[in-house]
Amino acid sequence: MSFVYEKKGGFLRDVKEKGAGLIFIISAPSGTGKTTLIKRVMERVPGLRFSVSYTTRLPRSNENEGEDYHFVSHSTFQRMVERDEFLEWAEVLGNRYGTPRPDFKKLELEEVDLILDIDTQGAKKIMNEPFEPVSIYFLPPSWKVLRERLINRGDSLEMIKYRLSTARKDMEEAHGYPYVLVNDNIEEAIEKLGCIIVAERCRRLKSYTIKENRKQWEEKDG
Repeated sequence: MSFVYEKKGGFLRDVKEKGAGLIFIISAPSGTGKTTLIKRVMERVPGLRFSVSYTTRLPRSNENEGEDYHFVSHSTFQRMVERDEFLEWAEVLGNRYGTPRPDFKKLELEEVDLILDIDTQGAKKIMNEPFEPVSIYFLPPSWKVLRERLINRGDSLEMIKYRLSTARKDMEEAHGYPYVLVNDNIEEAIEKLGCIIVAERCRRLKSYTIKENRKQWEEKDG
């Protein structure tokens, strides 16, 4: 597999539109804008797929089943836990959230990378997994902006208080992430995230790229 890059959308784009079977973990305090970042980078970088989590909470007015979450009953979620169908799961204010186990062989065959939207506690549980996930943490530009975003997105007062009370502690976990970005300017944040994804693809495919190019050199030189 050879790679050719062109300038498009503000960062280097893989023209062959293929991933490398990588798992990218995106974490941030609620209200930082990670959902928007994920959607936008998937529009620009080819070969990405979003891992849709399961939750027992009710959908918000702007959320769609199978796109934002799989909304299930508490009994259905519990059966999935018992069948070990989650990489990680947690309970927040009486509702459960779980990340389904990826089909790694399918990802590799389809040459797709998977993006997981997981909080810091969930990320800790899978950072040292054999599939070596790439973890990226987004910080809000300020405490004031974070509070305004939570209010504007329509969270309940109870949820806003909970999110703010845990945000500072959550941000301390950023030290454990190899990549930390600030979502101050959305376009710049998307560009940086895209660059990280492309760079990690190149790193993961290093041995394969050397092998294929060596083969081409030998064939050419006879």
